Amino acid sequence: MKRVGDIVSALFDERLMTKARGYSKLFDSWEDITKKNAIAAALDHSRLKNLDRGLLLVEADHPGWIQILQTKEQQILADFRYRFPDLDITGISFMLSPARPHTEANAETGPDQNEANQHAAPPEPPPDEPDQNQQTGYNAIKDGTFKESLKRLEQSIAAKGK
Repeated sequence: MKRVGDIVSALFDERLMTKARGYSKLFDSWEDITKKNAIAAALDHSRLKNLDRGLLLVEADHPGWIQILQTKEQQILADFRYRFPDLDITGISFMLSPARPHTEANAETGPDQNEANQHAAPPEPPPDEPDQNQQTGYNAIKDGTFKESLKRLEQSIAAKGK
C-alpha cells in the first residue's frame, strides 16, 4: 500500500512545489515589507491579495490607508522585486476592500481616527437588534474577531431581509 506522501509526490513535481513555496513566501512577506518601509500600522488595514501577470494586488480597508501605501509604492515594489526576482513583478495596484478584512472599528475609520476610537465607548446596539448582553450564543465564542464577524454577518442578513 502506498503512503499519502508518495501519492502527492507523484501528482506534483518538484518544480511545481518550488513555485508554490515561492508564492507562499510572497504572501507571507507582506508583514516584513510593511515594517521595513515604516508603514507597519498599515498591516492591520491591508493585505497582499493576488499576483497576476506580474502585478501585485494590495487590498486596503480605507482610502486613507491606500494613500499611505501609495507614498511608499516604489520602495515596496523594489523590495518585492529584490526578494522575488523570479516572479517578474512589474507593478502594484491598490484596491479598496469590498468587505471588511479586519476589525470593524478600523475598517470604518481612516488612519487618523483609529487612536481616538480605541478610547471611545462602544456604540449602542440599534433598537431593532437583540441586546448584546442577552444569551444569543455569542457569549460562548472566545475568539473576538470571529465573534465580530458573525455579528456583522447576522446584521447583513437581517438588513437584506428587510
